[in-house]
Amino acid sequence: MRSFSDAKLIARSLREAIATRQIDLSHSETLEIVARQFGYADWNTASSRLNADRDQPGPAPADGSGIGLEAGIPILRIFDLEKAREFYLDFLGFTMDWDHRFAPNSPTYMQISRSGLTLHLSEHHGDASPGATVFVRIEGVDVFHAELIGKDYAYSKPGIQDDAPGGRLLEVPDPFGNRIRFSEARD
Repeated sequence: MRSFSDAKLIARSLREAIATRQIDLSHSETLEIVARQFGYADWNTASSRLNADRDQPGPAPADGSGIGLEAGIPILRIFDLEKAREFYLDFLGFTMDWDHRFAPNSPTYMQISRSGLTLHLSEHHGDASPGATVFVRIEGVDVFHAELIGKDYAYSKPGIQDDAPGGRLLEVPDPFGNRIRFSEARD
């Protein structure tokens, strides 16, 4: 049986494959298609049935408090959707998981991810302050640095700081004044 995570990944893959043929579908449209492929009437039905495992209690928190926290998702303020896509998707190599607008002319709120890192980007006034810094642990900072430099992105030429506290640091500023600090621990 397929899981909720499988369905989300299939929808993302479908959207990317269709985009190569110059067909633009939103993430929600691809979720609806995947739901029908799984035999459900719509995504809401599929989500509730496939997501039943989320309703099962997980492992107890190690500290015995009864509180289980998961990794946070930083929200970064953006002002230009196309610049954000160019920077986060094309340059940094993130994948757009989903995007949302309340109406056609309203601000966008989106989720992007790469490897184990998830970020939310928002055009909504008040969601976040420009100039935020996100600290990210990374393995393979040299490989990531080479990937970024190889893209020859005109607006950013990040360098590695070898003597940063806690490890080697690759700081990448976005076009909106936010900074992502990718830090690899020293051996």
